[in-house]
Amino acid sequence: MIDLDRFGGIVQTRERDGFLLESGPDSFISEKPAALELVKRLGLETHLIKTNEHHRRSFVVRQGRLLPVPEGFHLLAPSRFWPFVRSEIFSWVGKARMALDLLLPRRNLNGNADVTTDESLAQFVRRRLGREALQRMAQPMVGGIYTADPEQLSLRATMPRFLEMEREHRSLIRALRKQSSSAVREGSDFAEETSGARYSLFLSFDRGMQLLTDKLEEQILNSRSQNSNFESRISEEDGPGETSIRVNTAVESLTLEGDPIAADKAAIWRISTNRGETIVADGVCLALPAYVSARLLSSVDAQLATELNGITYASSATINLAYRREDIPHPLDGFGFVVPFIERRSLIACTFSSVKFPGRAPQGYALLRAFVGGALQPEMFELSQDELISRVRADLRDLLGIAQPPLFTEVSKWERSMPQYHVGHLERIKRIRGRLVALPGLALAGNAYSGLGIPDCISSGETAADNLRRSFILEI
Repeated sequence: MIDLDRFGGIVQTRERDGFLLESGPDSFISEKPAALELVKRLGLETHLIKTNEHHRRSFVVRQGRLLPVPEGFHLLAPSRFWPFVRSEIFSWVGKARMALDLLLPRRNLNGNADVTTDESLAQFVRRRLGREALQRMAQPMVGGIYTADPEQLSLRATMPRFLEMEREHRSLIRALRKQSSSAVREGSDFAEETSGARYSLFLSFDRGMQLLTDKLEEQILNSRSQNSNFESRISEEDGPGETSIRVNTAVESLTLEGDPIAADKAAIWRISTNRGETIVADGVCLALPAYVSARLLSSVDAQLATELNGITYASSATINLAYRREDIPHPLDGFGFVVPFIERRSLIACTFSSVKFPGRAPQGYALLRAFVGGALQPEMFELSQDELISRVRADLRDLLGIAQPPLFTEVSKWERSMPQYHVGHLERIKRIRGRLVALPGLALAGNAYSGLGIPDCISSGETAADNLRRSFILEI
């Protein structure tokens, strides 16, 4: 393994003065099994923690006020009537327009029987629920996940279940109400009395998310040891070899020698690094941003490189702010808030980290985690660190009433870190996979293809490893 920086990438946890700071992701979702399965293989189950059982809700900013997401609201639409009606997030006109979803027909495909036709999140929400639903809820909620422009974001690549709801039930509200009723009967988490995300599904570690990558690094390096209990995807049948992790090393070029199609001559990969070394390999997995993989593959397959370069990225920054609890007037009776773009503020969102998970701040203190940048506000990412902190503090003063300075702040900038799943993304991925068929011994992995979250990335890596292994077996 060769890494430009450090093992674990943006998964970074740091302890400071009794606070536990996450620079990257702070949790993973248990609904997708890949992460939990890896946690079990690593023997980390006893370190898992759930979100705080109290205050499992989130807020949306409207005209400078933090308003709770109605109970039973699932990202785009409500499943419960009265909490939605009583909510101040939407105007009465907006609520009436959203209720029209119960009467509207399915999407008109103009005679096209292909129900997989893609459309943007914005187009879908405006069509089913109206403009206010998009501006006041869908954009900030989904923006908090993908840091994306809803006018460009592919619904089929990110939230296909809503397309399925329309296809099967016609109405999103009707579909969600039916799912909620079934969940109540079955005792499912879907029926929880929470607002916003299904927080019971989110897990982290008592010592932070970096515990996962630290343990993985340790077990990979020890996986050939006779005393290792780690069930590696590498078996002894793969032959002898030394497991190596090289950090702070840049790959400068990647070349393919030989004809990958010819049966009489095995193709080999040559990897040149900035340390002046050349590594020869039978197979290569590029777990990189798509634009980096494109650069390395430009001389191997120009068409594949072009497709990879077509996946655009957004930049974002995370700002951890530590406070005395008494310096925050707001009750912090939720897990955080999102900010609609039409509010014209610097923040995308803010997590109340010390409320969401235990052990994130000492007793009597609070830890907040703010997010800025993304596809809709790229100019925020370009600000200096001091200006960034000043803008964030101004928003926190207005929204949470915090007049006192934080005990400390830590800023983490992630340039071109969030791939944007634009309309047509799934078709692009299909074309990319088609090009890979002609290049045995090459696999792609990471968050640019089939999901952004930690479970998605783990699944992507394991699938890539399995594909490489199968290609070697076929060659033999």
